[in-house]
Amino acid sequence: MLRGLLTPRWLLLHLLFIVATIATGFFAVWQWDRAHEAGGSFQNLGYALQWPLFGAFTIFLWIRIARMDLEGRAEEGTAATEASEEDQPGEAPEEEIARTRRRRPLVPPPAPRVDPDEDPELAEYNRYLAELNKAEER
Repeated sequence: MLRGLLTPRWLLLHLLFIVATIATGFFAVWQWDRAHEAGGSFQNLGYALQWPLFGAFTIFLWIRIARMDLEGRAEEGTAATEASEEDQPGEAPEEEIARTRRRRPLVPPPAPRVDPDEDPELAEYNRYLAELNKAEER
């Protein structure tokens, strides 16, 4: 299961996250030193306190992305084994996975029409918006 995190893609991501975390540490030390110099200010001190937070967020993001990837691989494996257990001839496991995966539509469906008797205030507001749209098109 954890072998999925040792692919070339993930090794590059691990390297990127490690470099980013170390860089935030260096930036924090640099800003801390800068704040204590003669030309330093409270702004430098604020940055010195923010950089460790950025580093913590980098580590959080690293763990979150790894968990999401592992969960996605586990779901694909589960869906593939379920498809093979059903013994549906003529349907490939990839098609089964694509069929069972839920996807949100790119464009939401239109809202149902409002009957003026049900909600007269909303119907009046919709008429007002339609008039504004027609005036804008002119």
